[in-house]
Amino acid sequence: MAQKDTDEPVIKITNLIKEYKMFDRKIYRLMEAVIPKCKKHKIFRAMDELNLEVKKGEVLGILGRNGAGKSTLLKMITGVTFPTSGEIKVNGKISSLLELGAAFNMELTGIENIYQHGEVMGLTKEQIDKKKDEIIEFADIGEHINQPVKTYSSGMFARLAFACAINVDPDVLIVDEVLSVGDMSFQLKCFKKFEQFKKDGKTILFVTHSISDVMRNCTRTIILDKGKKIFDGNVKDGVDKYKKIIVGLDIDNEISQEVVEKRADEEVRLKDKESWRNHFELNEEELIYGTNDVDIIDYGIFNSRGEYETLIKNSEPVTIKAKIKFNKDIDNPIFAINIKDLTGLEYCGMNTISHGLNTGFYKKGDIAVVSFTQVIPVKPGKYTLSFGCTKFKKSGELEVFQRRYDTLFMEIMAYRDCLGLCDLDSTISFTKM
Repeated sequence: MAQKDTDEPVIKITNLIKEYKMFDRKIYRLMEAVIPKCKKHKIFRAMDELNLEVKKGEVLGILGRNGAGKSTLLKMITGVTFPTSGEIKVNGKISSLLELGAAFNMELTGIENIYQHGEVMGLTKEQIDKKKDEIIEFADIGEHINQPVKTYSSGMFARLAFACAINVDPDVLIVDEVLSVGDMSFQLKCFKKFEQFKKDGKTILFVTHSISDVMRNCTRTIILDKGKKIFDGNVKDGVDKYKKIIVGLDIDNEISQEVVEKRADEEVRLKDKESWRNHFELNEEELIYGTNDVDIIDYGIFNSRGEYETLIKNSEPVTIKAKIKFNKDIDNPIFAINIKDLTGLEYCGMNTISHGLNTGFYKKGDIAVVSFTQVIPVKPGKYTLSFGCTKFKKSGELEVFQRRYDTLFMEIMAYRDCLGLCDLDSTISFTKM
């Protein structure tokens, strides 16, 4: 027997299209149904010629704004809805956490629904018998398991549905914004189960609006926009590009590094004999984008004596400074900093709006010097420092004048061991009774 190709994709999608008929008036739908030659609809293409392969063990984060096609894609993969054209091939058993409890019969008890759900998933009665106790223990709804599901609270319903979906040992798990069901104790169990799936090499498709969850859990990211795949690659690059999309900027609207550095050099020479940034390890692959209404022209880290600080102790205060040149008149801009680890996971940050500060009015040509003074109590290691200047429009949308992501590297050191991600700097006392 020929050996199976281990590189064969678990999911292979080819030229996938999903279209819906859209009617301006309800009567038009009836007219088309009664008179076949009467065409009163418009076509909305929710998925537009998508091609995608997902390998065994990948955790694929699917990002996109509302209406981008994320849920439509997952529903087609799970067979809830069908493509207009194209092909979807799935090698293995799928369990989805999309519409929890969609296969439940409200008249049946919890126990009976466990068996019904298992049958829908293709399990035999003997296999369900083996899984039953595990599902009941995971759901943890007590004697209600023997009562009709229609008597359940929404929380109990979600717990049982989640327990059924996640305890059938699938090859592919599809998750759409449902890891946070139930109380905190149940959520902890859900995340532990999710971590176990990852360790077991399961293939996972993960949709969430939480960028932190994508950074922590995913091995690869795609971005959908109006049904098209506009990015497919590593998680950090995908998250950076998604951040641009959610503030309304084009994915390719990046400022040339050469242009930025030329502006920075010119402006810094006007104000200082030497620039701050030349004293630090700069990131040649920083991400810079925005409307270009400001330029972040210089930046640095200083100790309490005003000296450049390249090795930061996590127990002592430092001041992070940035110089921002205004290319147009702007009232009350938001100044921000952000600290991430080298994987792109955000550790901490600060901005002027969270402190309730009105930053004032700046005319075209003005240069603002912004200072953030704080202790950075994170675990020892290398991090990146990012800067931003933004403002909320009257409509409530965030306008990005300029963001410089992962601009310079900073190294944190500590005098003692740090347990976890940050140093709590506790004062510990004890007595003997």
